[in-house]
Amino acid sequence: MSSVSQDKYDFLIVGAGLYGSICAHELTKRGYRVLVIDKRAHIGGNCYTENVEGVHVHRYGAHIFHTNDKRVWDYVNNFAEFRQYSHNVIANYKNSIYNLPFNMTTFNQIWGVSSPKEAKDMIEKQRFTGKITNLEEQALSLVGKDVYERLIKGYTAKQWRKDPTELPAAIIKRLPVRFTYDNNYFNDRYQGMPIGGYTQIFEKLLNGIDVRLNEDYLSEKDYWNAKALKVIYTGPIDKFFNYKHGLLEYKSVKWHNELMDQDNYQGCAVMNYTDEETPHTRIIEHKWFDDQGQKKTYVSWEFPQEYTQDVEPFYPVNDDTNGQIYQKYKASAEGLSTVHFGGRLGTYRYYDMHQVVAAALHQLETNSFFKV
Repeated sequence: MSSVSQDKYDFLIVGAGLYGSICAHELTKRGYRVLVIDKRAHIGGNCYTENVEGVHVHRYGAHIFHTNDKRVWDYVNNFAEFRQYSHNVIANYKNSIYNLPFNMTTFNQIWGVSSPKEAKDMIEKQRFTGKITNLEEQALSLVGKDVYERLIKGYTAKQWRKDPTELPAAIIKRLPVRFTYDNNYFNDRYQGMPIGGYTQIFEKLLNGIDVRLNEDYLSEKDYWNAKALKVIYTGPIDKFFNYKHGLLEYKSVKWHNELMDQDNYQGCAVMNYTDEETPHTRIIEHKWFDDQGQKKTYVSWEFPQEYTQDVEPFYPVNDDTNGQIYQKYKASAEGLSTVHFGGRLGTYRYYDMHQVVAAALHQLETNSFFKV
């Protein structure tokens, strides 16, 4: 426990998202004084959900909690009751409907095959067998030409605003391929959706902790640093250092939202539009994440957005160029004894929610930085 005077905090945490909120909660339990600030008007980071006439809207895109780590699953269940939820994504290619992830239903829809052997034989005829150097080659090696061109190529080009040949192969490895009729998008043992949305989790994590919203840490860094002995920073690492090593690249998105006076718009939570001509990448109908028989529905059209330092960063582009830039920022960060960088933006990692939880808990238990 700290002996710091009551006019100064042990920790200033910049960002009230998942990493920052877990750190704040666990450090407070250990007896430290913590102040959390966030530039947004709400807690929860990109996991923030807002109740709009009974529909729990995922303001920053679809978030489904899934993990194979029982410890992580048990941890988040301390803060909300989760209902069983299987994420079944639909792909729309020029008004033809396909199942995602790629499975026997998908292969039947494309080729008319009905057995795993037939599907594997079709893929084998089309698959790329050379050295894999980019996303396109990785996709072609997994599912062959037909599936790639209908369900991956256009969607990927829109989503990342890059030709798939310019993207790292690792991105497409997140997409499972199955030779069964299982339409569950994730393979994880534990999957669910918090009844009532995600924001309640952050309200409980931050209960009793000093939180200040609408505060921009980087515009008054010296002022905020003076308030605490140590800083946990979860914002963009390149922005922290005023882009001295260059701008890290992110995928960014924007939304068009509508509350509709009807109970069902598209019949599923997420529909991906995989042709390159359709301007949006997907449509999210939020009520299906937490269906409580709402009479209205809330729908979001998701559009790719060119990333600049003035727009919201979402997913890091972990190619070689950005990796080299990040290593320079990481070295600069390691030279700061009073600042810890964490979370998706602070470590420039493509994190799912369960990975953020695991990373925060691991750092709290193993990193000497968290001992004041």
